[in-house]
Amino acid sequence: MFRSAQHDNRNVTASTSEPRSNRAFNLRLPQRFTKTAIMAMMHVNRGATSLGVFSEEQIREGLRTGRFASSDIAWREGMPNWQPLSQFAEFAGVASDAPPLQSGTTVPAAAPRSGLPWEHRQDRGFFNAFVETLVMVLTKPGTAFAVMRTEGGLGEPLLYAIIGGGAGVIVWFIFSLILNSLGFLNPRETSFGPMVGMSVSFVMLVWRLVAVAIAPFIFGGLVHLALMVVGGANKAFETTFRVISFSQGSTAPLQLVPCCGGLVALVWCLVANCIGVARAHEIDTGRATLAVLLPVIVCCGGGMLLLFMFGGLALLQHNSSH
Repeated sequence: MFRSAQHDNRNVTASTSEPRSNRAFNLRLPQRFTKTAIMAMMHVNRGATSLGVFSEEQIREGLRTGRFASSDIAWREGMPNWQPLSQFAEFAGVASDAPPLQSGTTVPAAAPRSGLPWEHRQDRGFFNAFVETLVMVLTKPGTAFAVMRTEGGLGEPLLYAIIGGGAGVIVWFIFSLILNSLGFLNPRETSFGPMVGMSVSFVMLVWRLVAVAIAPFIFGGLVHLALMVVGGANKAFETTFRVISFSQGSTAPLQLVPCCGGLVALVWCLVANCIGVARAHEIDTGRATLAVLLPVIVCCGGGMLLLFMFGGLALLQHNSSH
């Protein structure tokens, strides 16, 4: 009877002592648990990394969902050594084939982008796809650029930008011709007035159409360079170009609004660019806004500096002449 008590005491001492493999992983059991609670919980490790302490039900659910792998090792009070979860009888047949989730990784994989209506114009029709994309970018830019494909070439977005920007330019040209024919834009004293006015309008038409085509390349390049500076260029230049092109093509028709159309188009284009860059490159809105506004600030600041420099030189020359 005495030997039996000693044997039981040795068993209790052995069962409550920390296993050698546990000391190898430098783990310490939480002292606040009672012995019953400790025995009900299991320590789970993946290699030398502790995943935490879990109940049997949590581990069973984790094996089903792929949170734990059958190769993960576990230990609980009373066990002499760590064992793989696959060797526990209570978890037999529970482990799934899903790969285990690594610590710090994102659970869902990024879903493929469905694309803007313009990217499905073969199915929706040319005109409908353009109008749907324009309305979507103007009213729901966050959703629009969240579904916009980040790859697919430069041709589609460039064509959209040319159509949207060119529509405003062509309407402006038509109004110029009408005003020209009525004599508002040319002097009436000479017979060559209407001809000169039409020539100027035609030159401006060609120049504006060229500007519409090259603007996405220039501004897109500057924005992408700014993204690289602020650490937000998670995608290639193509992605930035697509954002700038779809923003330009959607906001350019706002220039046709009387009186303040140009200002509205400019402001909303910048807003759409900021939101689009953030969604397309998957960065925070702050960095995206900085990347979009940085080229504008630099260009405007440089222009103002040149203006002050030339103004100062002119003032000096004027003072020296007197």
